[in-house]
Amino acid sequence: MSDLILQQLEREWIAGRPVPELRPGDVVRVHLRVREGDKERVQVFQGTVIRIRGSGTGRTFTVRRIAAHGIGVERTFPLYSPRIDHIEVVRHSRVRRARLYYLRERFGKAARLKERLIAAPEAAELPPEAPEAPEEAGA
Repeated sequence: MSDLILQQLEREWIAGRPVPELRPGDVVRVHLRVREGDKERVQVFQGTVIRIRGSGTGRTFTVRRIAAHGIGVERTFPLYSPRIDHIEVVRHSRVRRARLYYLRERFGKAARLKERLIAAPEAAELPPEAPEAPEEAGA
């Protein structure tokens, strides 16, 4: 009985949070709400998704970026955390692994990933334009 209630709450929580479809290799910009004393500000963390794990509200993703002086920084975020303001997908990359741990040993040009091109959904949804009737010259 309690499992059914928890599953229902989990479904409601997931339905109320718009989250983009993430895949390993995507470059994302995570906007986090950070509390400093009485104030709250938004901090941006941009990097490559190297793994996604879990399911439901416990789903997490790990983002890796190269900070100052070539130091790699990895951060794991709960996907449905209330601290995440929103997530932007900057670009999609074509990868053949679910876990991109090999990027930890690589830096510079060796750490580049090929871009995965995706058809724009707006172009597929628009109806074809009807040809316009020619205007009358005499009127």
